[in-house]
Amino acid sequence: MKTVPVVIVGAGPTGLTAATILGQYGVECVVLERWEEVYPLPRAVHLDDEIHRLLARLGVRDEFAAVSRPALGLRLIDRERRVLAEFRREAVPGRHGFPEANMFDQPDLEAILRANLKRFESVTPRAPAEVVGIRQEDVVLVEVVDRLTGDRETIRAEYVLGCDGANSLVRSAIGATMRDLGFAQRWLVVDVDTEAELSRWEGVQQICDRHRAATYMRVGTNRYRWEFQLSTNETVNDFRHETADGFRPSARLLALIAPWTSHVPAEQLRLIRIAEYTFRAQLADRWRDRRLFLLGDAAHLTPPFIGQGMGAGLRDAANLAWKLAAVLAGDLPERVLASYETERRPHARTLVRLARLTGIAMTGGGVVGEVVRRAIAPRLQLVPGLQDRVLNSETPRLSCSELVRGRGLAGRMCPNAIVGDGVRLDDLAAGRFVLVTRREPSGEDRAELRDRDVVLLPVRPGDELHSWLRRGRAFAALVRPDGTVVRSGRRVGVVLRSVERPSTV
Repeated sequence: MKTVPVVIVGAGPTGLTAATILGQYGVECVVLERWEEVYPLPRAVHLDDEIHRLLARLGVRDEFAAVSRPALGLRLIDRERRVLAEFRREAVPGRHGFPEANMFDQPDLEAILRANLKRFESVTPRAPAEVVGIRQEDVVLVEVVDRLTGDRETIRAEYVLGCDGANSLVRSAIGATMRDLGFAQRWLVVDVDTEAELSRWEGVQQICDRHRAATYMRVGTNRYRWEFQLSTNETVNDFRHETADGFRPSARLLALIAPWTSHVPAEQLRLIRIAEYTFRAQLADRWRDRRLFLLGDAAHLTPPFIGQGMGAGLRDAANLAWKLAAVLAGDLPERVLASYETERRPHARTLVRLARLTGIAMTGGGVVGEVVRRAIAPRLQLVPGLQDRVLNSETPRLSCSELVRGRGLAGRMCPNAIVGDGVRLDDLAAGRFVLVTRREPSGEDRAELRDRDVVLLPVRPGDELHSWLRRGRAFAALVRPDGTVVRSGRRVGVVLRSVERPSTV
């Protein structure tokens, strides 16, 4: 019976991110995926700059940049396609060093992450391998079936990460329940490839129409997506015709997309995918049972209106994987793993609720809602500071935990600032803690830095991080390997020692 420190169930973006981070720390793990190849059809299409920063830490900065394009803002449009409001953003890098909104095709990202995983000898991908049973004893016993040969085996693991989606087997093993947050809408999702130029607007268009709410966005050079809310009696088959070589758009679908495509012959529009989705807002009531953890869609489902569904899963992986590596190496006490759910569950709940409210604001309210949107939307740009708020990609701070202490900057992401000669903070950190300080450490503090293998980053007036500390009313901040601030304050030694080591507890 094979024994490994970590088994990851599911090789979607969340599972691949967790495996890559563990691989960077040399942790042996097995990734079990029931499908042999990357699922080829489009799904998620948006990531913010915080997640782009994470992808750079995974080692795929250039590869992702090559398959993505910046989204340049948001337009609110009425049913006659008149612009009610426009929030434009530039394609320049944000506080994390990358564009604040990025459009891409999920199969491209998954292929990049799978290829990148081959760099790590400690990581073993297994596909097609289906998990059919999970049992906890002193370790976790994972029963696996090879879908090609039918052979069965049991793998012993110290920890299991459930990255296995909305119908998670790991969630069932934990005994967790998905709690509904009061949102369910049926939508038609349409992906089209064409060499014709459909729109010069490189942002997202949200059609605020009580009869047919919709979203339109350009995803790639030749790729476009529409999402249309379905009425009660409509199904996906009303909008497509099945042919011998796949599906073709029906006249009904061509009428829906005509405002963008009427100048293009139908034969120039290649239908990549047309599917029905039920957008839901749900959160698991428990994310952990001893050695089992839930990540991604297994733990939360987010409506797509703020583009944070996939990003939430990657944040889960970034939060948990480095902690797990530190515990397995003996650098942190096992109890810090409780901080994963303490930090991530409220954060995910906030974003799920924000997505739900955004969806209701854009699509709900019937006649009254439509009148209100027509009256208010054109005046939104007159509200001081609203444009910055709408376009701001910064997510909420993490809740206080074993690894987020106090107030100030604690729980927030440290900017991925340039710290010299084109090197950014994450390049300098290389998976370690960093002490950012505008005050000279004492000799004792310097010895502690060396003992803990914490990177010292002194900053001076004029530096981006010096200004960041001043705005946070701090002289020093301890930054975790995932970029989150553990603690900030005026006393360097107190900030530095805010994370206890196993030998001190």
